[in-house]
Amino acid sequence: MDVDWDPLDSPSSSSMSFERDRHVRFLEMMCQLLPSEYQTQEINRLTLAYFVISSLDLLGALDRVDKDAVAKWVLFFQALPGSNSELNNGQFYGFHGSTTSKFHQDDNGVSVHNGSHLASTYSALAILKIVGYNFSYIDSDSILTSMRNLQKPDGSFMPIHIGAETDLRFIYCAAAICSLLENWSGMDREKAKEYILNCQSYDGGFGLIPGAESHGGATYCAVASLRLMGFIEDDILSKNGSFSIVNVPLLLDWSLKRQATDGGFQGRPNKPTDTCYAFWIGATLKILGGHKFIDENSLRGFLLTCQSQYGGFSKFPGELPDLYHSYYGFTAFSLLREPGLNPLCFELGISDIAGLGIGPA
Repeated sequence: MDVDWDPLDSPSSSSMSFERDRHVRFLEMMCQLLPSEYQTQEINRLTLAYFVISSLDLLGALDRVDKDAVAKWVLFFQALPGSNSELNNGQFYGFHGSTTSKFHQDDNGVSVHNGSHLASTYSALAILKIVGYNFSYIDSDSILTSMRNLQKPDGSFMPIHIGAETDLRFIYCAAAICSLLENWSGMDREKAKEYILNCQSYDGGFGLIPGAESHGGATYCAVASLRLMGFIEDDILSKNGSFSIVNVPLLLDWSLKRQATDGGFQGRPNKPTDTCYAFWIGATLKILGGHKFIDENSLRGFLLTCQSQYGGFSKFPGELPDLYHSYYGFTAFSLLREPGLNPLCFELGISDIAGLGIGPA
C-alpha cells in the first residue's frame, strides 16, 4: 500500500528529553554550510555566526570549532578610521555584518567601505568574548567614540550612520557593546534611560518606540538595557521593586500573562506561542526576579514539541528548525537549568562562564 510519509510525522520526530548531541551535530553542519534559504540573510552573516558559536558554547561544545580561526574571521569585518580626526565625521566604526555590507555602494555607485552596524558589532564582540579573544587588541576607542554619532537627541540610537529606524533594539545593542568593552563612554546613559522609560505602555510592557504596543522582544531590550546600564538592581523584587524607575508589578503582570495554556510564551496578547519568547520573556522575568512564577514544567514541555529530529528548534511545533529559534531554544533551556548546559548571562544573551560584570563600574 502506497502511503505519503512526512519525516516530521515520525514518532521519533519529537522527544521528551533534550537532545544535546543531535543539536551539536546540527550546529556543526551550520558551521560548514548554511542552507540555501539563508542566502537572503548574507548581509547578517556575523549575526548568524553568533547564533552558531554562542549555541555551541551554551552546549559545552565550543571545542568543535577553531577559536583562533573564528576570531580572525570576525576581526576581518571591523571598520577602522584612517585617523583619529575621522572619529567625529558622523560615521560609525564598528563591525560590518558581512563582506557584502563592507563594500556597500551609495546612490552614485561610489563604493562606501563603512557599513558598520550596531547589531553586527554586538554580534562580533559577543563572538570574540566567547572564543576568549583578548579585547586589549581591539580598537575599542574607535568603536565607542564613533558610536556616540549614532545616538539621537531623544536618547535613541540609529543602527548605522547612514540612517535607519530607531527603537529599543539598538539602545540594547549600544548598552551591550559598552558592557562587553567595559567602557560606557560610547553612550549617554541618562538620555537612553529616558527614551526607554517613555516606551513603557499602560499595560506594563514596553513597545519598540514610545506609544507602540507592548512586545516581548522590546520588553527584554528595555529591561536588559536598564540592567546593563546600572539603573535596575539585581533581583529587584527582593529589594522592594516599588522604588524602581519602572512599574515593576505591572510589568511582571504583563510578562507572566504571556505564558499560555500550552506552556509556551507569546510575544503579545492573542498571538500564538513561539520558541524565542521563552527567552525574551523568561530572561526578563529572571532579571526582575519573577522567574519563580513561571510554570517551568509546562514551558519545558512546549519547547520539546518544537525540538526537531534533525537538531535545533523551530518557531512552532512540527516545523523545520532555523538558527534563530534554535539559539533561543538553547538559551531557554539554559534558563531552565538543563543539565549539561552552561549557565546564561541573562542580560547579554551569552554564557555566563566568563563571569561578566553587569553595570558601569
